[in-house]
Amino acid sequence: MNKYQYNIIGVMSGTSLDGIDLAYITFNCESGKWSFEVHCTDTVAYSAQWKEQLKNAIDLDSKQIEILDVRYTTYLATVINQFIKDKTIEDIDAVCSHGHTIFHKPELGYTLQIGNMPILADLIQQKVICDFRVQDVLLGGQGAPLVPIGDRLLFSEYEACLNLGGFANISFEGRLNYRLAYDISAVNTLLNEQVAKLGLEYDDKGMLASEGTINEDLLRELNALDFYKQSAPKSLGIEFLNAYIKPILNKYTLSVEDYLATLVEHIAIQIAAGIGIKEGQRVLVTGGGAKNDYLVSRIKAYAKGVLFERPSDEVIDYKEAIIFGLLGVLKLRDEVNVLASVTGAKYDHSSGRIHEVYTQVN
Repeated sequence: MNKYQYNIIGVMSGTSLDGIDLAYITFNCESGKWSFEVHCTDTVAYSAQWKEQLKNAIDLDSKQIEILDVRYTTYLATVINQFIKDKTIEDIDAVCSHGHTIFHKPELGYTLQIGNMPILADLIQQKVICDFRVQDVLLGGQGAPLVPIGDRLLFSEYEACLNLGGFANISFEGRLNYRLAYDISAVNTLLNEQVAKLGLEYDDKGMLASEGTINEDLLRELNALDFYKQSAPKSLGIEFLNAYIKPILNKYTLSVEDYLATLVEHIAIQIAAGIGIKEGQRVLVTGGGAKNDYLVSRIKAYAKGVLFERPSDEVIDYKEAIIFGLLGVLKLRDEVNVLASVTGAKYDHSSGRIHEVYTQVN
């Protein structure tokens, strides 16, 4: 019989390479209604070396990726163990980890997240639930986005949930309790790459973008990309940037501010066109981009009358870690944690792998 309270560590590494997010959460399920309480959180920034390795991993051969997977799994274990020690966490039902995406080619039938090796459970001496995307791709799905089941169960008071992370994605209820969700555009993967030219991690509140001038020719080229005309389900990965966006950006020679201003306008236009939300409806905005005041203001300018609401910084920063924790709990309960209406898979399913501790360390 399933229990109704779970103490979980959720672990997330996003495509924007900000770092590894960790959250210690208690999930409760009473009368079929889920709630959660976040006890503590942390983000461990990637070193310059790790950033470079993860960014360039897409170009490695299979043997090199195997080696990187072992190294990254070991590193992840060190990060998780340090989090448990620093926060003096004692009661843990499971660690639910997304891993870090290296390849995402669902149209070719594969996706790869490293850091999900079985040895992780032994290294941290905890049950691990991970590798949430692979099964969905094998069932014909996009393997993404996976967060919408959490949006439905944890944030149902909003008409939609918009995540402004490495990529922007939207999640909302369609007709007949039919959840819809899809990726809309790249966000921080694009913006952070520009500010890196100035030695910065991110554009604080969008101040640099607000000082730039929009290049109309570049904006038109970006808005004309075929992806934006495609119907859902659809998802994005770093491959989209490398194949389609970067070749366009490389045709221009602009200041960082002008690149940022143009990219923000492009992102805002695509999000306003892609959210499918009516005037007066409430949208929960999370992800690092939620703190980019200029970006949010431009989205509002195009999506007139839509009520964009920011939750606490804790939820903004750690929503994906929280929800991947929930995905792990649902897997433990053998309940649906991936929605076919969102990913395009053959049917709803309970995805992920469970790794038990096999080598006890005294």
